[in-house]
Amino acid sequence: MTIIRVDFGMHRHTLRNLAFVLLSGAVVYPEQRGATADDPVQSLVSRLDLERYKATIKGLTAFGDRREGTDRNRAAVDWIEAQLKSYGCTNTERITYDFQPRPPAPRAPGAPEPLATGVVGPQTLSASGGGRPRGTRVGTGVNTDPMKQPDVKLRTVNMQPSTPGTRQEVYCTKVGTSHPDEMYIVAAHMDGHGWGEAANDDGSGTALVMELARVFNSPDVRTDRSIRFALWNNEETGLNGSAAYVDQRKDLQGKETPPGSGRYPEPRWLGMIQHDMMLFDHGAPNADGTMSKRQRPEADVNVEFQQNSKLAAESQALGWVLERANEKYAARYPASIGSHMTNTDSSSFMDVVPSISVRENQRGTEIGSGWDPQWHQPTDVFSTYNDDDFQLGLNAAQTTLAAVAQLVGASVH
Repeated sequence: MTIIRVDFGMHRHTLRNLAFVLLSGAVVYPEQRGATADDPVQSLVSRLDLERYKATIKGLTAFGDRREGTDRNRAAVDWIEAQLKSYGCTNTERITYDFQPRPPAPRAPGAPEPLATGVVGPQTLSASGGGRPRGTRVGTGVNTDPMKQPDVKLRTVNMQPSTPGTRQEVYCTKVGTSHPDEMYIVAAHMDGHGWGEAANDDGSGTALVMELARVFNSPDVRTDRSIRFALWNNEETGLNGSAAYVDQRKDLQGKETPPGSGRYPEPRWLGMIQHDMMLFDHGAPNADGTMSKRQRPEADVNVEFQQNSKLAAESQALGWVLERANEKYAARYPASIGSHMTNTDSSSFMDVVPSISVRENQRGTEIGSGWDPQWHQPTDVFSTYNDDDFQLGLNAAQTTLAAVAQLVGASVH
């Protein structure tokens, strides 16, 4: 058996070589340090707190489903920016872009009317490379009927429809001390739809990224490399916000502006880690379509890369970095690696930088087969989830934080 020790400050070419070894059957172990009081990674992981994580999700749900193109979405972007600044991540910036939705496809003569229930679907996940759904059930689709939301107050919050036009999304950066020109992107999407609160999709991922921004921007934390914390908009309409970021920023990577200043507005991308739905792992639906109210004993954190992307091997290697960080630092749930990364913002990056997605289930094979009945539904509200569900999300935060802390050379002073 071959044992390879991993330097978590690795670059893309190192990731490429590591991926080759992984794919050739070697077993990889990270450089081990005991999780003791003098371990800076353990120190940072210990700063994550379940009640804080829940409170951040709860704060996001005050804006309803945060559907793009609405006042509630814009107010949520403002709130996220204010929270980031309060954590010490004061160099916030925004991406501005224009979104014009595609007109609806004409209905063929004799085709049925749209579903009267207000559910559009079922959704097809395989178009972006997802695994083949198994079993007889399909995903839940997207609820478009406001009357499916029994909470009159929430229904009123969500009433304003989306309109085309200008969109914004916010990000901030922990600037590295020795390599400010290189960075990892840690991201989630803040918009939702379905007439609920988008608590899981994707308040849970947004809160995770915000909590990591809080920890890494503590005054006593330094990192060798930079970390960008990005909260995309327009994910639900087709990854438009993350695509706008890639389009506007990819050619600016690693350029010192102004020359000689030591400032890099867009550090070179080393890896992208997306977080999209962190809370619900209750297993497969029963034969009658009902779901267990309890988390399944086998609940885990799914880390996905896309097997047919241009950087599949490097992305897989980045996924293994998270898996090993989970093994050492996450409190409760194991991580598993999958090769289908479907319909998530890391897809916008996957051909230009190693990219992975962290989530509650395998999206193409499990969520696409009805494993998450809250997906884009009025039931995706804070009160649906219990502490075990929130603990699964916190465990994912521990996993990403530990991995990124090692990748960027974090230290506590």
